[in-house]
Amino acid sequence: MAVVLLTGARGFVGRQIAKGLVALGMETHALSSTEADLSIPAHAWHRVDLMDTSSTRALVEALRPTHLVHAAWDTTHGAFWTSDANYAWVRATLALMEAFQAAGGRRWIVVGSCAEYDWRFGFCSEDTTPLNPAQPYGVCKASLFRLSEAFAKSHDISMAWARLFLLYGPHERPQRLVPSIANALLAGRAAGCSRGDQLRDLMHVEDAGRAIARLSASDVSGAINIGSGHPIPLSSVGLEIGKQLGRPELVQLGALPTRPDDPPVLIPDTRRLHTELGFKPRFDLASGIADSIEFWRKQPIDRTS
Repeated sequence: MAVVLLTGARGFVGRQIAKGLVALGMETHALSSTEADLSIPAHAWHRVDLMDTSSTRALVEALRPTHLVHAAWDTTHGAFWTSDANYAWVRATLALMEAFQAAGGRRWIVVGSCAEYDWRFGFCSEDTTPLNPAQPYGVCKASLFRLSEAFAKSHDISMAWARLFLLYGPHERPQRLVPSIANALLAGRAAGCSRGDQLRDLMHVEDAGRAIARLSASDVSGAINIGSGHPIPLSSVGLEIGKQLGRPELVQLGALPTRPDDPPVLIPDTRRLHTELGFKPRFDLASGIADSIEFWRKQPIDRTS
């Protein structure tokens, strides 16, 4: 049986990867720098700070995993794009990879980002779109991709790099697009939005987790985009939330300006995901929004402001 070491298991994406790995019958060892979350399935939980490279190496040597799925990173809302923590995560990830290789690991999957691409191209393809990130977050992810690729090749390790596009769903930060609109409408408040004519690919996070789990169990290598394959204007998101909550008048398209650095088109080429990996999402926009609304409806949060 494959023994998988999963970092960032308590995170927005990591918890869904854990579910997918366990569903595939892979022995999943979940890592977190804080206490275990037993609502997330795993065969065992391990508490370790990946910035502590000595403790990380000791754990990897003890477990001797065959597979590594690295989903941990600092994604503090509003700060992660330019945070110096990005550079620390590059160092910690390289140390983790070295420990994994030294312990006899065979395959690793790293969670990358669409922020690695040059967004001026709009349609992002793994083999043809240049990597030319505009922010330190993307620079660090893209640099780590190159380092990871070279290190894996040098040591005969199978490697895949999952470039996430725009995700939504349960447990995302409440300041993000879907929960900010949903929570405003649940409180009976207006949700100010931009015009929403930007073309985007939105994927439910459960689908992303299943895709990465399947990628882990496959022999597909290299960079692979993780997205729904169904681009939509962002206005469709707000309109769908308004429709499902019966308050379409509270979704105020055009009330906010479009950010000048927001590209008009940012969508993935998903041919590798669909043909080589054979993955198809379960959620469409309507069912995904319904799932998100149900999650946020149950959360004990203050919606008065």
